[in-house]
Amino acid sequence: MIKKNSVFIATSIDGYIADKDGGIDWLNLIPNPDNNDMGYVEFTSQIDALVMGRTTFETVLGFDVDWPYEKPVFVLSTTLEKIPESHKGKAFLVKGTLAEILSQIHEKGYHQLYIDGGTTIRNFLKEDLIDEMILTTIPILLGGGASLFTELPQKLTFDLIETKTYMNQITQHHYKRKK
Repeated sequence: MIKKNSVFIATSIDGYIADKDGGIDWLNLIPNPDNNDMGYVEFTSQIDALVMGRTTFETVLGFDVDWPYEKPVFVLSTTLEKIPESHKGKAFLVKGTLAEILSQIHEKGYHQLYIDGGTTIRNFLKEDLIDEMILTTIPILLGGGASLFTELPQKLTFDLIETKTYMNQITQHHYKRKK
């Protein structure tokens, strides 16, 4: 089975995934009357499970919507003791090094993984564990906040696979890791 770790995330022009207050309302800056999912449904149809950090998990829990994922969600945390009862069977707590966590997830039969959340993505990149990234850029400069990228121990090169434009405002770049 081919194993693949993929990122699908939106950023500001200056590379932030949340504003200075941790807010993400700016993601809706461009009106989207047709509810264009910008490739999200197609992307998620190609994954087996999600891997996200505690902060992202708790952010999603705080949304005033039903649980948005049909696939299993593995939550990385060193501080969370258990998954809330309301999400048992939907989300699973995993601990250890990234290699140990990936091994645990792969042993359960999940190989095509959606890596989500700033800290989680940065940690996967630091260990060169991201195979592809789909980055959607919203035309706003936030001037600070939670950055998607940080310093890496080595350069990572990617090939640009495709670029799309949505609503004549939003750009999306699909990159594949060059190894």
